[in-house]
Amino acid sequence: MNVNQTTAADEVIADAKAPEPSKAERTSERTDMVGKAMGLLVLLGDEPRGASAAEISRRAELPFSTTYRLLGSLTRDGFVDYEPEGRRYHLGLRIFQLGQRVSNHHGFAGTAMPVLRRVTEQTGEATILSVRDGHHHLTVNKVDGPQMFRVTSDPGHLGALHTTAVGKALVAFAEDSERERLLDELELEPLTEHSITDRKAFRAEMELVRRNGYAVMDEENEIGMRAVAVPLLSASGHVFASLATAAPVFRLSLDALIAQVPLLQEAAAELTARLPQR
Repeated sequence: MNVNQTTAADEVIADAKAPEPSKAERTSERTDMVGKAMGLLVLLGDEPRGASAAEISRRAELPFSTTYRLLGSLTRDGFVDYEPEGRRYHLGLRIFQLGQRVSNHHGFAGTAMPVLRRVTEQTGEATILSVRDGHHHLTVNKVDGPQMFRVTSDPGHLGALHTTAVGKALVAFAEDSERERLLDELELEPLTEHSITDRKAFRAEMELVRRNGYAVMDEENEIGMRAVAVPLLSASGHVFASLATAAPVFRLSLDALIAQVPLLQEAAAELTARLPQR
């Protein structure tokens, strides 16, 4: 036998002689598994119709056995629901409960909703409140208008920053260093034929938003939809949330939508005085 070859018995002996993992190593391994489990929840959040264990395993780039075991633990604790008929996993009610607690803690439910309802009563269109979550905007509250045609950005929705009015406002009025980082790092992927994909053009758009004091979206995120958004600014002058009115193109022209800016700015000032600024 070649001296460089080892037998299965040699490997077993070597494993037996290997030192036991230290306490720090065991803690690190557990932390890593927690991170992987959180990653699965994030992936499921992007799958409104759910996904199979195999699909989640491929997207997470994890072994199927690891993915299946983590999904089992998350299902047991209510963070994930399993649909036996389609063999698909969905986010569970426990996630919704925690999200509601976060919303209540930040005042988005009790404080913001009456203001959003009042704006919708006056515009007849959907009103949306968003915050920035990394390279996305997160919808934290929305009030639909009385019309049949609904805006699809429901609470909990993660959307692109560069193709939405709320996202543009969050970028344009961010702290200088943070705005520059976002302008350099955002992936300007086209969602429609109207999306801004050129970095120089997007930078110019952000300058325009800062000059105007509001941001617009004209079919850049979804064909047939328009929106206008204003920032909620902290005492230091930096954005911590954005407020928008959104409507289908057949109901409101861009000029008619921009005419709602004073109403949005008044509501934003009220929310700024009431909401905690994180």
